[in-house]
Amino acid sequence: MKLVSVTGHNGFVGSNLIPYLMNQNFEVTGVGRRTIPDAEYQQIAYDELPLHKCEALIHLAGKAHDLKGSGSSAEYFEVNTELTKNIFNTFLQSDATVFIYISSVKAAADSIEGILYEDVEARPLTAYGQSKLMAEEFLLHRILPKGKRVYVLRPCMIHGPGNKGNLNLLLQVIKKSLPYPLAAFENKRSLLSIQNLLFTINALINDSQIASGIYNIADDEPLSTNEIVDALGEALNKKAVKWRINPGLIRILASIGDRFPLPLNSDKLQKLTESFVVNNDKIKKAMSITNFSISSKEGLTYTALNI
Repeated sequence: MKLVSVTGHNGFVGSNLIPYLMNQNFEVTGVGRRTIPDAEYQQIAYDELPLHKCEALIHLAGKAHDLKGSGSSAEYFEVNTELTKNIFNTFLQSDATVFIYISSVKAAADSIEGILYEDVEARPLTAYGQSKLMAEEFLLHRILPKGKRVYVLRPCMIHGPGNKGNLNLLLQVIKKSLPYPLAAFENKRSLLSIQNLLFTINALINDSQIASGIYNIADDEPLSTNEIVDALGEALNKKAVKWRINPGLIRILASIGDRFPLPLNSDKLQKLTESFVVNNDKIKKAMSITNFSISSKEGLTYTALNI
């Protein structure tokens, strides 16, 4: 039985990863500032990690991109950069052989033209993306002791049970039979179902032949937001109502939301309507697979029925 430690175990990804790993016969320890009452796995604080033995260390903990704009830049660097450095230094001094860091495509770019590949020149504009990139650079520029592997995963928008992001907003719109007002925007964006992320993490732990480095991770087929809305409606057996309102008017309303507490602001509008297509060929080749087992629409159905 392999011993795996997971930081950020009580977050969205962690709450899905822990039971998955336990079902795969891993012995899991959650690492964090807070404990979960009556958890079925061991939990320790960060300062206990140096004395805790494990074979793989998965670093999920971080400050997420704040769509409300209420987080300070210093918080991003303190959590996403400095905490990652400390956790990684602990890994280097331990007997663990695998370190998996969950970064973000936003470490590479806030917006893209075309398709995002791993070798793009990273130019994040937000404190969130910059803090993630600085953490990546720290990990990849350290000299690894023999036998250790380091993986930096750059996921796009992850969805699954417990998701609280923009996909959840779309789900609430459909559940309440409200119209989706952004149907006039045409886009394509990559998503990442939680099942495909968990499969990848499992493969990285078990396959020592996969080389260290940066890997984009996304479902195989990018979808338009309209296709996402339709897929969610189909999963819920509800016909999605879509309104095609003039995009210029929507942008004006979103700019008002930047100054007042409205359901839509410019950041949310961008995330819902921008095109952001991520190439996942590198990670699939490394895992010797042609396609992920869960398609984009299958992943959306799973999320809709389990959120």
